[in-house]
Amino acid sequence: MNPFTLEGKKILITGASSGIGKQCAISCSQMGAIVILIGRNEEKLIKTMALLSKGDHQYYVFDVTNYPEIESIVKEAVDKTGKISGFIYSAGIEIPMPLNVTQPEHYEALFATNVIAGFEFAKILSKKKYSDESGSSFVFIASIMSTVGDSSLSGYSASKGAIVAGIRSIALELANKKIRVNAISPAQISDTKMTSNKFSLLNKEDIDKIYDRHPLGLGSAEDVANGCVYLLSDASKWITGTNLIIDGGYSAK
Repeated sequence: MNPFTLEGKKILITGASSGIGKQCAISCSQMGAIVILIGRNEEKLIKTMALLSKGDHQYYVFDVTNYPEIESIVKEAVDKTGKISGFIYSAGIEIPMPLNVTQPEHYEALFATNVIAGFEFAKILSKKKYSDESGSSFVFIASIMSTVGDSSLSGYSASKGAIVAGIRSIALELANKKIRVNAISPAQISDTKMTSNKFSLLNKEDIDKIYDRHPLGLGSAEDVANGCVYLLSDASKWITGTNLIIDGGYSAK
C-alpha cells in the first residue's frame, strides 16, 4: 500500500476558505481524504468545495475564536463523517505593526486566532470519542517568523513561535493516544491574500528584497500543502513534535 495516500482518512481543516488552508483541502481530497472545511466566509468555502475531488466532504461557517462552540462543530462533523484522523490548523492572522505602536489588544487578537483556538481544537479532537482509534495526525501552520525575526512583526512572530514551542509538549502528551503533532513553518508564499496585502503596502525595492531572501524563489500554497499531506500520511508515522521548515532556503542565509 502507498504510505503517502490519505485514502479513507477524515481530515478537518481550519482556514480552508483561502490560501494555504484552501490548497490543503484540495490536495488532501486529491490524495483520497474526506475533508471537513472550516472558515468564516461561506462564499469562499463553497468555491473551495467545488475544487475538491469527489467525496462526502462538508463545510462549516465558523469563527475559530468562538471557543465555547468548537466542540459542537467537531461533534457534528464526526456524527456525519466518522472519527477524525487528521487535522490542519491553518487559520491565522497577521498584524504588521512597529513595536512602539503595538497595543495589548493586537497581541490578544494574534494569540486568540493563531494559537489559542488551534490548541482548543487539538484538545477537543484528541478526545477518544472524536479521534480515530488507529491513530491521527495534527499539523499546525506556523511561520518561518517563529525561527527568524523581521521588523514590525513582534506580535506575529511571538504567536507563531508559541505554536512551535507548544506543539512539542502537546506531541508528548498525546503520543500515548496514537496522535502525532507537528508544525510547518513556511516562508513567503506567493499565492495568499496575506502576501498580496503585504506587497500592496511595499515599494518595488522592498518587494525585490523579499524575493532576494528566498534562494529558490517564493513558495506556493501547494508547496506547504504537500508537506501537510506527508505529515498526515502514514509515511510520517515516526515523526512527532517537530517543526518542518518549508522556506525555499530563506533561513539558510
